[in-house]
Amino acid sequence: MIELNEFAVRLAKEGKNFASVATLMPDGSPQVSLVWVDSDEKHLIINTAEGRVKTNNLRRDPRIAVTIANSENPYQQVMVRGRVAEMTQEGADAHIDELAKKYLGVDQYPHRAPGEKRVKVRIVPEKILSIGDE
Repeated sequence: MIELNEFAVRLAKEGKNFASVATLMPDGSPQVSLVWVDSDEKHLIINTAEGRVKTNNLRRDPRIAVTIANSENPYQQVMVRGRVAEMTQEGADAHIDELAKKYLGVDQYPHRAPGEKRVKVRIVPEKILSIGDE
């Protein structure tokens, strides 16, 4: 495992920077989703729900690529290739509420579907490329 650099942590934790997440479909073709992103300074962390394409893809194949662009200057970005270290429902509801506060300014995630089970995904970086890091 390599360490996330300071630039990657800053883009993941500060501001309303979105991440593009690429997973692999069963036939090997890529699937990309735009998601909210966070970090615990060792991992990138995203939040999704059971039954979604990216959740199913990651359970079958833990390889993942994440690009985070600075919302204030999209020429500043970090690209991380890695693997899923953990997918858990534990703490996932609280985490999506934290992300809703960061991205929407609200205390609770407003788009929960009835019966939805949230999943917190921790990503271990294996390769990092930073562009425009100052």
